[in-house]
Amino acid sequence: MTLRVDMPRLQADIEALAAIGRGGKQGGIYRMAFSDGDMAGRTWLSERLIQAGLGIHQDGAANLGARLGGDGACVMTGSHIDTVPDAGYLDGALGVICGMEALRILKERNVSLSRPVELVAFTDEEGRFGGMFGSQAMSGKLSPGAIHDAVDASGQSISEAMAVRGLNALDALRAQRDPGAIHAFVELHIEQGPVLDHQARPIGLVEAITGLFRWEVSLTGAANHAGTTPMDMRQDAFQGLAEFAAEIDRVLEEHGTSRSRATIGRVQLLPGAANVVPGEARFTLEVRDTDAAVLAELGDAFGRTLFAICRRRDLNFTHEISSRIEPVACSSLVMDAIRAASADFEIQALPMPSGAAHDTQMIASIAPAGMIFVPSRAGRSHSPEEWTSWAHIETGANVLLNTLLRLAR
Repeated sequence: MTLRVDMPRLQADIEALAAIGRGGKQGGIYRMAFSDGDMAGRTWLSERLIQAGLGIHQDGAANLGARLGGDGACVMTGSHIDTVPDAGYLDGALGVICGMEALRILKERNVSLSRPVELVAFTDEEGRFGGMFGSQAMSGKLSPGAIHDAVDASGQSISEAMAVRGLNALDALRAQRDPGAIHAFVELHIEQGPVLDHQARPIGLVEAITGLFRWEVSLTGAANHAGTTPMDMRQDAFQGLAEFAAEIDRVLEEHGTSRSRATIGRVQLLPGAANVVPGEARFTLEVRDTDAAVLAELGDAFGRTLFAICRRRDLNFTHEISSRIEPVACSSLVMDAIRAASADFEIQALPMPSGAAHDTQMIASIAPAGMIFVPSRAGRSHSPEEWTSWAHIETGANVLLNTLLRLAR
């Protein structure tokens, strides 16, 4: 049996959710976790699920979902509907809406299933309060301390933000699923990169999801007069940073893989005056790879490189690990189902890694998990320019629907 989604209904739902939280000069979407836009999106999703006769449930982490079928280990699908500031309309939302459509089709066709199928919209995947809050809760990775320490850029805590909405953040500790409660988890997502679009491939089969570490680095030298301090007598923190940045490609080539990435995304020079030699350079270093051993080796290599540069330039350096996520290999059970569902539509799915982190990464610690990618035009994401053709969305939704059918029968 090969099923197909109701594309006009699916398109209408995608456009309806995209209108919620839209604003700003660039026309992007603002649905950060527990914001007014996020809460309006949750209300809309709840109403659509109820209209479909699916009912809704919400756990202690405010993960919102619906279940088709009775008891037993479920086949779960979903993603998130919260966004980064000034976001596109598909990141996360596509997986939730296509998952809802899959449940509707299974219900309307009265398909006989051996396992229940469940939809989930996870809380705060995008990181207003640190990221993947809902999937961490479901997989038992939260602690009271982590919840207490979760704050946004303005200093508001997740406890305060949830309390405003009548929720208790500590209830997230009760959202953990029992071992074996999830038979398999599948997430449909835009690629957020250019590979599928560049190769004109409609479906990506995710084999592994990248891990990462993020350092907050400080190089300290001596602030001094820019006109009177000779070049060979300076302790210029920025020159140390510039030399380190130039070493990134070498470190990746010698110690990384084709899936390795390293980025200096934020820089601050102090004291920050045009006529003062910078006495301190603060910056972030984020490194990604799908192999834990490679990540560890890259961390050692970047540390040695910083040490050598600082010794040569008479600088000191410190670094703190602000974030670390372990890489995850996707389940062969789920990948086989995705591959077979793609073949139903005469598509050979392209095996590929995910260079971005996803809720799947958390759920993979408690259940077999995998991901389906659809192309992102020109690799655009996390911006109002994010776009995927309706034809590719329909293909992805159909592959998701039939993947769930295979796993649940």
